[in-house]
Amino acid sequence: MRLLVRERLLGIGDDYWIEDADGRKVFLVDGKAMRVRDTFELKDVQGRVVVEIRQKLLSLRDTMLIARDGEQLATIKRKRLSLLRNHYRVTLVDGTELDVSGKILDREFAVEYDGELLAQVSRRWLTVRDTYGIDIVREDADAALLIAVAVCVIVLADKERED
Repeated sequence: MRLLVRERLLGIGDDYWIEDADGRKVFLVDGKAMRVRDTFELKDVQGRVVVEIRQKLLSLRDTMLIARDGEQLATIKRKRLSLLRNHYRVTLVDGTELDVSGKILDREFAVEYDGELLAQVSRRWLTVRDTYGIDIVREDADAALLIAVAVCVIVLADKERED
């Protein structure tokens, strides 16, 4: 499944649509403005919240949390030792770990589980500025979770660059 993300760099709330390969809207990333911490909701086209994304307030390293139906689903934080590339670790509540690595700020990175590619984020296939693609490789993958992971690592990398 290939999805297209058109980021809005300016605007209250940081809302933007994610479309499928045919240009149909699939998900809305609804950024919540005027909050103490970064907060987003991933909504389907009917406006139902699929997953919630929020920054963890008290932590030594910047951390993002993903929840579904009020239950925590995953925690995302930067790996401690990653010299050449950006590396993030996604820990699901069941203990499963996903690895996110690549050039996050350039929107060129992969999400893997135990060496198997789950999703690829890239600008290479696109010529439109501030747009990137998410190619979800596995048919049985949780698309909402992988989109939320991509949003989280981009937010974390952007915050790190600003600091």
